[in-house]
Amino acid sequence: MATASRPVRRRVQEVKESIFLWTGKNKAGKIIRGEMRAQSEAVVNATLRRQGIFVTKITKQRFRGGGRVTEKDVALFTRQLATMMKAGVPLLQTFDIVGRGHDNPAVGKLLLDIRADIETGSSLSQAFRKYPVHFDTLYCNLIAAGEQAGILETILERLATYKEKILAIKSKIKSALFYPIMVIGVAILVTAVIMIFVIPAFKEVFTSFGADLPAPTLMVIAMSDFMVANGWLLLLILAGGIFGFFYAWRRSETMQIALDRLFLRLPIFGDIIRKSVMARWTRTLSTMFAAGVPLVESLESVGGAAGNYVYKIGTRQIQNEVSTGVSLTNAMQNSELFPNMVVQMVAIGEESGSLDSMLGKVADFFETEVDDAVEALSSLMEPLIMVILGVVIGGMVIAMYLPIFKLGAVV
Repeated sequence: MATASRPVRRRVQEVKESIFLWTGKNKAGKIIRGEMRAQSEAVVNATLRRQGIFVTKITKQRFRGGGRVTEKDVALFTRQLATMMKAGVPLLQTFDIVGRGHDNPAVGKLLLDIRADIETGSSLSQAFRKYPVHFDTLYCNLIAAGEQAGILETILERLATYKEKILAIKSKIKSALFYPIMVIGVAILVTAVIMIFVIPAFKEVFTSFGADLPAPTLMVIAMSDFMVANGWLLLLILAGGIFGFFYAWRRSETMQIALDRLFLRLPIFGDIIRKSVMARWTRTLSTMFAAGVPLVESLESVGGAAGNYVYKIGTRQIQNEVSTGVSLTNAMQNSELFPNMVVQMVAIGEESGSLDSMLGKVADFFETEVDDAVEALSSLMEPLIMVILGVVIGGMVIAMYLPIFKLGAVV
């Protein structure tokens, strides 16, 4: 009998529970609605009948497609998980609350799938590792370290803070780049419209005059004729170039390394990008080291989290040197990627036994530097863009009106 009952238990455990939305009437005849997690509609019906509810409709909740899980969603979920676990809410109930109440269907489905994995006996880190697209190695390693040390709530709080600060740096960099890119894009569109539609009309007027045109006007008209004759070809070349660039960038590691090196050498944005990379590098290492992850293992995740291939390769070199017994200070100095201030702060942290604290202070310093640089850049870019637009569009307008001024002088 015992051997016959074991396979039955396994089958019962393998049945996945789903969420069912139900509508029914209570003993007073009032219509009530709710939702229940169960294995089937029959279980929901039987459970509600025992509670004195006459069920009129049961439907299985289906998650709509179309959404996607973003880094912001993961950061928000981590903060919610940390807050509720600190308040004493059970882990499975936390996933239920967050998963059902989320606006993004993709996040809700992801969290309920993770909940089902935990329910079958997987640890939290094992459940997260099944979704590497959303939870990277750094995230899973920190969760595993927190579970092993019994400080999961503290780790989740640190992880949530880390995610929020990294997202804040990314958003500041994007906001600094978004405005000039949008303005330049609009300027290109306006210039194209003027070249294709406005200047040919001026050309017809000038042709009827029969007079000699100034050199700037002839140059602008020649450019307009070229764009009118080859407009579709230029558009196809531009679209193909953009598509080919992103296609090669996603699939070629050599191109990614070359672009990352180029970004670090840009005259205006290079310094901001370098400081943001160092802020993320030191913030990641500080968070992992404070969580109790060994230094060599921490460096495995730090390189990828920095978001730059130059620092990823440099971190690999630092990791190899540290694993052979070299101190972190000397390894960072040999990589030639970090300024003296960072190396000195790391040396003080190693000597005093407070490496995580010192790395956190370095990250705070660079985050402040990025904030100040973005503000200065935003105030500088606006007049610079206005000058460029004035020269390009204003130059075309003046070139078109020069013959009219010449005719007015003759009259």
